[in-house]
Amino acid sequence: MALLSVLTPVLAVVLCVVIGFMLVRSRETETTATTSPGETEGAPKADFRPWVDQDLQDGTETKGKDDEDGDWMDSNEEEDILHVPYSPPGYPVETMLERSKDFYTLMNQRRSVRFISPEPVPREVINNAIRTAGTAPSGAHTEPWTFVVVSDPETKHQIRRIVEEEEEINYRQRMGDKWVQDLSRFRTSWIKEYLDVAPYLILVFKQIYGSLPNGKKRTHYYNEISVSISCGLLLAALQNVGLVTVTSTPLNCGPQLRLLLKRPANEKLLMLLPVGYPACEATVPDLKRKPLDGIVVHI
Repeated sequence: MALLSVLTPVLAVVLCVVIGFMLVRSRETETTATTSPGETEGAPKADFRPWVDQDLQDGTETKGKDDEDGDWMDSNEEEDILHVPYSPPGYPVETMLERSKDFYTLMNQRRSVRFISPEPVPREVINNAIRTAGTAPSGAHTEPWTFVVVSDPETKHQIRRIVEEEEEINYRQRMGDKWVQDLSRFRTSWIKEYLDVAPYLILVFKQIYGSLPNGKKRTHYYNEISVSISCGLLLAALQNVGLVTVTSTPLNCGPQLRLLLKRPANEKLLMLLPVGYPACEATVPDLKRKPLDGIVVHI
């Protein structure tokens, strides 16, 4: 009995320690469960970026072939590239200045136009503009772009339905008050009539990796930057022939449009361009561009 009376306080202390440890562990488990993956408890949400399309957050940064599933092509499997002489045409300084001014004048007339005429445009003109876009540089010359040209009225209408449904959610929920307020002076909304009216819709997809005939995958370095450069050339080519467009990047429409257009899983929608002649009643915001000294630094 004496031994029991001595041990009883000791057992009580041990029991209290065990109970306390279990309570602490329980609270830690609850905290972990309420914290989102990749999110630190109490961390500010200032890095939330609603303008980033969720579908594009995959594969922009190239991973090593050991980090992804599938059979990837090794660089030593490719043949060496033959190098040939290159002699582009040269111009006198006066001609260079004249050509540079003329090209600037042409491109300075480019505007984002949401009022597009249904007047038909020759398909070969569109093809030539896309050929120009295809001359863009790309990481390791992988040319990671696909241009889907849609002229079928029913398909255009399905695209409009998908875009407007998602855009309404964007305006009402995803974008937030500040973004919607910033756009209000441009009189934009989720209604995209030009998707039905424009004779062509060009949907530009980036290929996050290449698929070779032998079933292997090819790494596409800097695929989003490469495709963005090609889009810039496409805009210049369209401006050069008197056509207009508006650079549409509808958030979170990519998966549905990819399925509609039967594009493979390695392609992600980067941009949607309605293309045609400007409508007779077309208007644009009276905007001014930054002067040269506001965009260049000479060192």
